[in-house]
Amino acid sequence: MRRKFIAGNWKMNTTRAEGVALATAVANGVGTQADVEVAVCPPSVYLAAVGEALAGSAVGLGAQNCYHEAKGAFTGEVSPAMLVDVGCKYVILGHSERRATFKETSADVNRKVVAALAAQLTPIVCVGETLDERKANRTKAVVREQLEGSLGLLTAEQVVKLVIAYEPVWAIGTGVVATTEQAEEVHADLRKLLETRYTSQVAASVRIQYGGSVNAENAASLLSQPNIDGALVGGASLKAEGFLAIVAAARK
Repeated sequence: MRRKFIAGNWKMNTTRAEGVALATAVANGVGTQADVEVAVCPPSVYLAAVGEALAGSAVGLGAQNCYHEAKGAFTGEVSPAMLVDVGCKYVILGHSERRATFKETSADVNRKVVAALAAQLTPIVCVGETLDERKANRTKAVVREQLEGSLGLLTAEQVVKLVIAYEPVWAIGTGVVATTEQAEEVHADLRKLLETRYTSQVAASVRIQYGGSVNAENAASLLSQPNIDGALVGGASLKAEGFLAIVAAARK
């Protein structure tokens, strides 16, 4: 059975002190229970401080991005090894904001995924369609293209080590949430793609999170769907109470 995984993407928010306080509150609220996997992903400049706050807790540390090279003359970039060095276990890759604002392609994402896996990080690979693409009935095609491009030539052994996050772009930070039926349909399609590309065993083992205005009120209905294995939480992860309520929903 796939263990639910709730991750908080803090994006470009918090100060150092706010991040440490938030991480401490989340760690205290999660306690020692391991029935649900939990992680927080602060801005890169606060990774070390937040990691110290999480030390010894059941909450993992994740980054919001990385570069595909191990080292070199890449001003402003952070390598997977650097993330591991400050205690990261996870890294978000291919988020729609990276794809749209920073023009990252699925080929770019694939290079990062390969590098992250080589460094023993767990990539959270994001896919999702825009509102125009959904209106044009292109959701399935867009998500398939992004998934296949982001996975590239990964083997089955590599794929089972990553997490996929379906984030409809039109629902991120808008307050508009995909219905449980809409979300489950895309998650089921993603699992079928994994089965076709690899095996039924691979498809059954890879966790697929939902992301897009997830909050304490809608988490339970989303997480009750058979193919939704957790949530990649944005705005609601910036308040410990709301984030912990989502974790609690995953435990039910």
